[in-house]
Amino acid sequence: MVDLESEVPPLPPRYRFRDLLLGDQGWQNDDRVQVEFYMNENTFKERLKLFFIKNQRSSLRIRLFNFSLKLLSCLLYIIRVLLENPSQGNEWSHIFWVNRSLPLWGLQVSVALISLFETILLGYLSYKGNIWEQILRIPFILEIINAVPFIISIFWPSLRNLFVPVFLNCWLAKHALENMINDLHRAIQRTQSAMFNQVLILISTLLCLIFTCICGIQHLERIGKKLNLFDSLYFCIVTFSTVGFGDVTPETWSSKLFVVAMICVALVVLPIQFEQLAYLWMERQKSGGNYSRHRAQTEKHVVLCVSSLKIDLLMDFLNEFYAHPRLQDYYVVILCPTEMDVQVRRVLQIPMWSQRVIYLQGSALKDQDLLRAKMDDAEACFILSSRCEVDRTSSDHQTILRAWAVKDFAPNCPLYVQILKPENKFHIKFADHVVCEEEFKYAMLALNCICPATSTLITLLVHTSRGQCVCLCCREGQQSPEQWQKMYGRCSGNEVYHIVLEESTFFAEYEGKSFTYASFHAHKKFGVCLIGVRREDNKNILLNPGPRYIMNSTDICFYINITKEENSAFKNQDQQRKSNVSRSFYHGPSRLPVHSIIASMGTVAIDLQDTSCRSASGPTLSLPTEGSKEIRRPSIAPVLEVADTSSIQTCDLLSDQSEDETTPDEEMSSNLEYAKGYPPYSPYIGSSPTFCHLLHEKVPFCCLRLDKSCQHNYYEDAKAYGFKNKLIIVAAETAGNGLYNFIVPLRAYYRPKKELNPIVLLLDNPPDMHFLDAICWFPMVYYMVGSIDNLDDLLRCGVTFAANMVVVDKESTMSAEEDYMADAKTIVNVQTLFRLFSSLSIITELTHPANMRFMQFRAKDCYSLALSKLEKKERERGSNLAFMFRLPFAAGRVFSISMLDTLLYQSFVKDYMISITRLLLGLDTTPGSGFLCSMKITADDLWIRTYARLYQKLCSSTGDVPIGIYRTESQKLTTSESRKIASQSQISISVEEWEDTKDSKEQGHHRSNHRNSTSSDQSDHPLLRRKSMQWARRLSRKGPKHSGKTAEKITQQRLNLYRRSERQELAELVKNRMKHLGLSTVGYDEMNDHQSTLSYILINPSPDTRIELNDVVYLIRPDPLAYLPNSEPSRRNSICNVTGQDSREETQL
Repeated sequence: MVDLESEVPPLPPRYRFRDLLLGDQGWQNDDRVQVEFYMNENTFKERLKLFFIKNQRSSLRIRLFNFSLKLLSCLLYIIRVLLENPSQGNEWSHIFWVNRSLPLWGLQVSVALISLFETILLGYLSYKGNIWEQILRIPFILEIINAVPFIISIFWPSLRNLFVPVFLNCWLAKHALENMINDLHRAIQRTQSAMFNQVLILISTLLCLIFTCICGIQHLERIGKKLNLFDSLYFCIVTFSTVGFGDVTPETWSSKLFVVAMICVALVVLPIQFEQLAYLWMERQKSGGNYSRHRAQTEKHVVLCVSSLKIDLLMDFLNEFYAHPRLQDYYVVILCPTEMDVQVRRVLQIPMWSQRVIYLQGSALKDQDLLRAKMDDAEACFILSSRCEVDRTSSDHQTILRAWAVKDFAPNCPLYVQILKPENKFHIKFADHVVCEEEFKYAMLALNCICPATSTLITLLVHTSRGQCVCLCCREGQQSPEQWQKMYGRCSGNEVYHIVLEESTFFAEYEGKSFTYASFHAHKKFGVCLIGVRREDNKNILLNPGPRYIMNSTDICFYINITKEENSAFKNQDQQRKSNVSRSFYHGPSRLPVHSIIASMGTVAIDLQDTSCRSASGPTLSLPTEGSKEIRRPSIAPVLEVADTSSIQTCDLLSDQSEDETTPDEEMSSNLEYAKGYPPYSPYIGSSPTFCHLLHEKVPFCCLRLDKSCQHNYYEDAKAYGFKNKLIIVAAETAGNGLYNFIVPLRAYYRPKKELNPIVLLLDNPPDMHFLDAICWFPMVYYMVGSIDNLDDLLRCGVTFAANMVVVDKESTMSAEEDYMADAKTIVNVQTLFRLFSSLSIITELTHPANMRFMQFRAKDCYSLALSKLEKKERERGSNLAFMFRLPFAAGRVFSISMLDTLLYQSFVKDYMISITRLLLGLDTTPGSGFLCSMKITADDLWIRTYARLYQKLCSSTGDVPIGIYRTESQKLTTSESRKIASQSQISISVEEWEDTKDSKEQGHHRSNHRNSTSSDQSDHPLLRRKSMQWARRLSRKGPKHSGKTAEKITQQRLNLYRRSERQELAELVKNRMKHLGLSTVGYDEMNDHQSTLSYILINPSPDTRIELNDVVYLIRPDPLAYLPNSEPSRRNSICNVTGQDSREETQL
C-alpha cells in the first residue's frame, strides 16, 4: 500500500494555521496579484453613465435637479416681464430687445451654463454612433435656443438685452418630468397606474400649451396693445375654451399668426393625449384598477379568487356573505383572470354592490396582482374551483396553484378553498377550511337512500334564509295559502349556532347534568335543539355524545334554532301564563299546549287527555305497560339529570335484531361472511377512516361484474342473485374516487346487517384497478358497464328491483355553450326514467339549481304552475332559497352541489359548520360522536302524539336526539282554485260519468275501476276504452253546447285518456324488452302515479307539532361504541378486531 502522506507536499508557510492566527508578512513578497471584478466597464465614461443614467436613484436626483432648473428659468422669465416697463411705440425693435437687469442676467446665464453642460454631457453618454440623432432631437434643439444666446452674451456684452424665448423651457421641464416619473417607478420597484401617468402627461401638456401661448402673445403684443401677463392669460383661456368674447384680441399680424399656430398645435397634440387617456380608462375598467393601501389598512375586506366569474356564483356568494349583520362593513375584492362578464358588470353597477364589491382582473399567481388586491391585509381569501370545466382535475390543479401562491405571498391570510376531486385534497391541507365537492356530493347521495331528503336537510341548515327574520310575514312561504308551505318555510329558517354554556340563557342551568337532559329540557322550555358540544381543551366536536356526557361550564354548545340566542328576547313565566289564560288549548303552531306548560315545571311530561291507543309488539315506540289506564295517556319515563347504567339500552344499541331472529347455523354463516373493521385500502390520500362492514376476504375482481358470469358464479343479472333487500343503483360516468364516499356511509358499522342494500354502480366507462381494489372488501357491491340512456342496461342492472336510483351529473356534460344547458342530458334521462318507472325513487344531481323546475316535469299540471308563481314571488322578495318549494327539492329527489358553496362562505362566520356537516354525513368519525339516522312512525307509534313527547321518549330511553321530521302527505287544497287544480291533476274522474246510460250500477262499477286504474285495467277492457274515446271525440264536436265548466272537464278527460294510453305503451315496451333479455316480468310494477302526494322537511319543529302516520324522524344517535361497559373487555376487543356485532337501526323504546 502506497503511503499517501509521503506523496503530499507540505503546505507553504502562508497556508499554515499558525501563520493564519499569528499573521505572516511573507505574503507581501510573493508573486500573487489581486484582481477586482466590475459589473460594468471600468472606464470614466462608464462610471459617468452609471451615475447619470443607469443607477436608478442617482439618475432620479439628476432629473429632479434638471426639472428644477427648467422651472427656475421659466420663473426668471416671468420676473423679467413683471419688472420691465413697457416702452411707447410700435417699433419692431421691441420684439428683439428687452430690458434685463444685470443680476437677472447673471442668474439666467448661470442657469443656461448648467443646463447646456448637462445636456452635452448626457448627449455624450447616450451617444451610440449617430451624431445627427443626438443633435436633431427636439429637447437638444430647444436647449441650444435657450442657452447659447446667454453664453454668447458673456463675450459680447451688447447682446445682454437680446430677447431669448426662455418660456420654451416649460417643454423641457415637461420632458424631464416624464423621465423623472419613469425613474421614480424604477427606484421604488413599484408600477403605478398607467392612468396616473397619462393624466399627468395630459395636464402637463395642457399647461405647457397655455404657458407658451401666454408668454408668446404678451411678447408679440409689445408693439400693439401691450398686454400684461394677466390679460394674456384671460385671452388664452377664452380662446382655448372656444368661448371667444372678443374683448381682448391680438392686433399685430405676428401675434395673430402665433395664435393660429398654437391652435393648430393644440388640435393635433391634445386629441392624441385624450385618445390615449380614453383607451387607458377603458382598459382600467376592464382590469378593475387597484385596492388602495390606505383602504386596506382602515377597512376590512376579503378576496374572492376564481378562474371565471358567473352571475350565479357571484350572487350566491354576495347574498350569503352579506346575510350576516357583522359583515355589512366588509368589502369584497374579486380577483379573476378573465374580463368582466356583461351580466356581472350590470350587477356590480347596482348601488347596493357598487360600493362594496371591487372587481380586479388579474391572476392569483402574480404577486403584482395579489398586491393590487392587498392580499396581505385581507381578512380571508376564498379560492373557488370552476366546476364547469371538462377536465375537473385540471381545474383542481389551478386551484392548488392559487392556494400555494396566496400562502406564499400572505402566509397569515386565512384560506377557504373549494376542491373538486378528493385525491387532490391533501395538497391543500394547510388551508384553514377545505370543502371537497365530490366527498360531500356522494355522501349526501348515499344518505338520501337511507334517510330521505338528507340533501335538502343539509342545504336548509347551511343556507341563511329569511326564516330568521323577526317579522313573520317576511319568512319564506308565509303568504302562501298552503299550510304545508307555511310550516316548511318557517322551519327552513333554522340554522346551527354556538354559544358557551356559562354565557347562555338556554343552557347555563344544565351545568353538571347529562347532555340528553340538557337537550330535552332546552327544547321543551325554549324550543331550541341542542345537537352537540365541544370541550374547551379539545378541537373535536361531538354530536350527541349521549346521556353519560356531563355538561361543563366552559363547553361550547351547538344548537339549532330560528335565530341565535343573542338576538332572542325572553319573557318570564308570569307573563307567559297571563298571555295564555284566555287562549284555547292549541293556539297556532308555535304555542305550547297547557300540558306542556305544566310539564315544564317537572321532569315528566304527562298529557291530561284520554287515550285508548295501544301499541303492538315490535320495533316501534313501545307503549309502557305499567301504570297505563283507560283514563290517562301513558306517561313517559323522565330524562335523568345524570345517566344511570340501567336506563341506557346498551344491549339494544350493540346488538342486531336480525341476529336474534336467525338460527345458530345462519348466525354462524353470517358471522363468517361479514366482519367489522377499517377498510384496508383507501383509493386516495386524506380519506377519513370509518368503521365498516367488511368481508373476511376480498372478492375477486371478476365477481364484482354484475352482468357477466365467471368461474366463481354464473349470475348475469340482478334477479339471479336473489337479493333480500332492494338495490341501490348509482348511474355515473366514471368510477371516480368520490364514489368511495358513497359506499362507506352505506356500509358503516352502525347499519344493521339485515338492512344492507346491495349497491350496483352503472358506469359509462370501466373502472380502474385501484378503484376495484378499494371496493372489493365491501359486501354486496357490484358494478356494470352501461349507460342510463339504454333501457337494456337499466333492466340488466335490476332497476325493477331497486329502491333508489341515484343519477350523478356527468362531467362531460357540465360545460356547454349555454351554461344552463349543461343539465339537459341528465334532465331528459331522468324524465325518461320517471315515465318508465314512476314508482322508482330517483335521486338526481344537477349542476344548476335553477334547472330543478324541470325535474318530473308536467307541462299542464296546474299545481306545478302555481308553485312556479310562488317561486317567482319569493325571488322578488329577496329569498336565497326561492326554489325550496319545488316538490322534487322539498322531497329530496334533486339537489345541486353548487348549493353547498354556501357551506364554505358560512365558515367565515361559523368555523364549525364544515366539521358538523362532515359528521352528519359520515365523512368524519370522531370517537364519542353520534351519527345521523332516521326512524319511521307507524300506526303503533301514534300514541306518542306530539313532537315534545317523542323528544322525551327518545332521550329517556335510547339517548337519541331528534332534529326534524320528513313528512309525506296528500295535496290538501283549501281554496276553490286549488280544488279545481286537484280535480284537473288527478286521474279520478271517468269519461263514462258523462255518458247517457240507464245502467247506474254499471256506471258506478266503471267509475270505481277508473279511480284505481292502471294500464292493465285498460288493457282488460279494450272495447270500453275504444267506445270512450269515440264518445270523447263526439263531445269535442259538440263543445259549444256545453257550459265552460263542463268543457274543462271534457278536456281533462281527453288528456286522461291520452295519458293512460301512453302509460300502457310504455309498460308494454318495458315488458317486451325484459322478455327479449330473458328477464322475468313478475317484479315489474305497472307504476302508480304519486303526483297527489308531496313531501317536505320540518327542521326543529315546535314541541306541540302533531306526529302523523308515516313521518320519518331524523335522529342523531349516540355512538354505540361509547356505551360498551368497561367490564366487557372481550367484546370491545372483538369489535376493534373486526369481529363484532351490528348495531340496531330501528329505535326500540
